Amino acid sequence: MSSSISLLIRHAQIILPNGELIIGDVLTRDNIIAEVKPEISDATPTREIDAQGLTLLPGVIDPQVHFREPGLEHKEDLFTASCACAKGGVTSFLEMPNTKPPTITQEALDDKLQRASQKSLVNYGFFVGGTAAHLPDLLSANPTPGIKVFMGSMHGQLLVDQEAALEEIFAQGFDETSTDTGRLIAVHAEDQARINQRRKEFAGIHDPKVHSQIQDNQAALLATQLALKLSKKYHRRLHILHMSTAEEADLLRHDKPAWATAEVTPQHLFLNTSAYEKLGTLAQMNPPLRSPHDNQVLWQALRDGVIDFIATDHAPHTLEEKAQEYPNSPSGMPGVETSLPLMLTAAMQKQCTLAQVVQWMSRGVAQGYGIPNKGAISPGYDADLVLVDLNAYRPVLREELLSKCGWSPFEGWNLTGWPVVVIVNGQIVYDKGKLYTSIRGQPLKFNPYK
Repeated sequence: MSSSISLLIRHAQIILPNGELIIGDVLTRDNIIAEVKPEISDATPTREIDAQGLTLLPGVIDPQVHFREPGLEHKEDLFTASCACAKGGVTSFLEMPNTKPPTITQEALDDKLQRASQKSLVNYGFFVGGTAAHLPDLLSANPTPGIKVFMGSMHGQLLVDQEAALEEIFAQGFDETSTDTGRLIAVHAEDQARINQRRKEFAGIHDPKVHSQIQDNQAALLATQLALKLSKKYHRRLHILHMSTAEEADLLRHDKPAWATAEVTPQHLFLNTSAYEKLGTLAQMNPPLRSPHDNQVLWQALRDGVIDFIATDHAPHTLEEKAQEYPNSPSGMPGVETSLPLMLTAAMQKQCTLAQVVQWMSRGVAQGYGIPNKGAISPGYDADLVLVDLNAYRPVLREELLSKCGWSPFEGWNLTGWPVVVIVNGQIVYDKGKLYTSIRGQPLKFNPYK
């Protein structure tokens, strides 16, 4: 007798890989999408879902999160963060190396993978961190989406703020006779020297809005220019994390190699420096919030394909930590529970299309990081799916959040597109408010960049 599990989703509005919208059915078998048709009448599934009035999207892949485990579990851990992911429609995530200890060796990477296999409700991948020291595991550690480099806004061994040390990382494995762009390097692009200089200039000011002046647009632009220069020198696959400024967007619009990609966060699309007045230190993040003009230019760059996808940079801190006086307050905001509703609300307001949201939050991320069989609703792809309701609006409420930190910069915002059912590898992990916490995701695979 077969133990195969199948799921039939009927009457959904489905976004196909080409962006076309159809009303139809999707059949999954075990962890794979088996059929996508206007009507599937010959199946006898294990479970059937009537999705009349709902929209079916591929699961969100969040390519930049900080889930704090190991070492900082009082802020978040892999279980609580993955619960928040499941509720928000995020079926896969890529997590950053700034934990304790940092993820800079195969041993530390293996430890995270083992923890996730026991705790994570959704699929997972982990970056390895670049350091100024020449570590032997930087190119060999696997599986990983790439190397994360903090050019600024970091302390300790993960800070790589000298050009010579940064160049050594870009140069590793370089062969001028090869067209191989090597292991992806993802950079947090802020110039630490400029930040240090401006900290002295603004010393003694405790208004958190000065954060955006200290770590200003120029600090971001200088670092992005340097990363781009080294990427071109060594023909190295480059990804610009959480791009935040109009100047960076304009730079990439005119000078973006085919092997380079960039991302933007919902915070940098929807929030700006006016948020400090209401949120105080809750609005503090790295890179900081920018001006309304930056919002507008980033939106246009995203629509034009200069920016390739969306990441939350989910970086939770407790309310007690955030309540400290600036500059002692830590930088970072949570985001995995609200990113999809925020973007779908924007689509309903005609700031973008549903097909663009799918490209920016699912398909584009899978393509950019070489994640096979993810990011599309098509036979043969993994059954990571999200049913959302685009007809109902409800506010972001603190008491409903599952992230351990328990707050959101978007509290009170009235959003649509909240997930109704979330499916990870063919298994329902979230259904109309109920989490199935026994479900476990799988480690992501990464194909070499082509």
